[in-house]
Amino acid sequence: MSQARVDYIAPWWTYWLHNFPHINLRFHPTDKAFQPGDENYQQSLIFLGCVAAAGLGLNLLCLAIYLSCLCCCRKEEEDDSKKPNSCCVTWSAVAAGLITCIAVGVGFYGNSETNDGVYQLTYSLYNANNTVGGVETLVTGTMSNMRAGLHQHLARLDEIFATRGDYVQTLQFMQQMADNVIKQLLGLPDWENAQVDLAIIADQTARVEYYRWLTYLLILILDLIICLLACLGLAKQSRWLLTTMMVFGVLTLVLSWASLGADLAAAVGTSDFCVSPDKYIMSQTKGIIGSDILHYYLYCNQTLSNPFQQPLTVFQRSLTTMQIQITGLLQFAVPLFPTAERDLMGIQHVLNTSEASLHQLTALLDCRGLNKDYLDAMVGVCYDGVEGVLYLCLFSILAACAFTVMLCAIPRAWRQIACREREYDDIDEEDPFNPRRRRVGSQNPPHANMHSFCSYSSSMGSQNSLHPPAPTVSNAPMSEYMNQTALFGGNPRYENVPLIGRGSPPPSYSPSMRATYLSMTEEQSRHFGNDYQV
Repeated sequence: MSQARVDYIAPWWTYWLHNFPHINLRFHPTDKAFQPGDENYQQSLIFLGCVAAAGLGLNLLCLAIYLSCLCCCRKEEEDDSKKPNSCCVTWSAVAAGLITCIAVGVGFYGNSETNDGVYQLTYSLYNANNTVGGVETLVTGTMSNMRAGLHQHLARLDEIFATRGDYVQTLQFMQQMADNVIKQLLGLPDWENAQVDLAIIADQTARVEYYRWLTYLLILILDLIICLLACLGLAKQSRWLLTTMMVFGVLTLVLSWASLGADLAAAVGTSDFCVSPDKYIMSQTKGIIGSDILHYYLYCNQTLSNPFQQPLTVFQRSLTTMQIQITGLLQFAVPLFPTAERDLMGIQHVLNTSEASLHQLTALLDCRGLNKDYLDAMVGVCYDGVEGVLYLCLFSILAACAFTVMLCAIPRAWRQIACREREYDDIDEEDPFNPRRRRVGSQNPPHANMHSFCSYSSSMGSQNSLHPPAPTVSNAPMSEYMNQTALFGGNPRYENVPLIGRGSPPPSYSPSMRATYLSMTEEQSRHFGNDYQV
């Protein structure tokens, strides 16, 4: 930890982001140094958000042009053109789904990395605040013991040793040593002058980070749900579901570009700080904390001497001298003045407590503790934090691309669904090959009490007295055939009903199927003719 500048090296992506053009809203270049209080610097970050807003406008404009061309350019609905369009919609949906899954994965990783970096920052701030608070507590406690406890014991001893001038001089010398200790303690840095509570900063940072993390988590889940519902709408050909997902897709597209602008501005601003954090800290603490103290804790180099070494050394020597004086008084004065033993033991206890506080102060004021917290905070912000924000920027870009593809595919799917429904409505209601007619026939079969047509031959013996006219082959209506079969006590097989009474199959059948159908019709006609002659 002695080579702090070697331990902390700003990552390459912070330099890359730092080199982004810094332009204010008047299109004038500004200084790239991290100056959050400067108006021009604030405008340079807002300008990056405006660039993302311009990207959103361009994206929406391209979508509007595409939808206009799709609505205006009416293509002929031919069988050959249906399959390529369907494949186009299918592959567009697959591409949108894959891109969305990749974007959500990248977003989860970036959100976690950013949260880890901010957590490391807050943890380091809490540790630094504990160190500073410990120093203040030790200094305050030692000064209070020296001023109050030691002074009371010396005052009582001064009354007891009033008849011994040499003992009184020893007590006065110890009072001078105590005053010297207090003076050295006052020379230690007064952190209260900084008017900064690191614990409050850490609490505010943790609260903001929690809401940021929760917001991105909801955005990621929302993107995934919208993509899944859109794919479900395409699969089930649900027009209302596609319409709803198209509206939510536009809103998510706007949200993706907005998050991209915010993340980009945050990444650039944080990178400006990470490139030279020490300069910004020194500028903010100028006149409050000495530059030698800041250099000592920021760099923690062996070539730099501890600025508190001299006060701590004087403190140690003063305590050692006072301990020697108290030991002599306990040895020579107590036999003569037994009542002084209690106060002398009290002074020795105060000195022992002050010596323990001195060792703790020496450890806390060493640069290695605070410098480690500083380095941990910088690594958390500049490595994990900025890296996570860059992944969130990538997530926003991928999400925008995915929803753009989805918004292009949904109108085509809508058009295909409308064409299929129109073709379905154009089917002849009298066509026996109509699926709806088959469903109606299967749900409401006529003459449910009649026997099957297969029982016709077995019942001929009881029906010899009936002589129905010969059935016509070419143009017999369906009702005539139904009447004839009812006279014979039979019931036509429902799967053969549509083929009887028609002179030709539907136009969509092939010539081979047409010939097969005609041959079957002729065989049925001959069968009925032979049965009638018999």
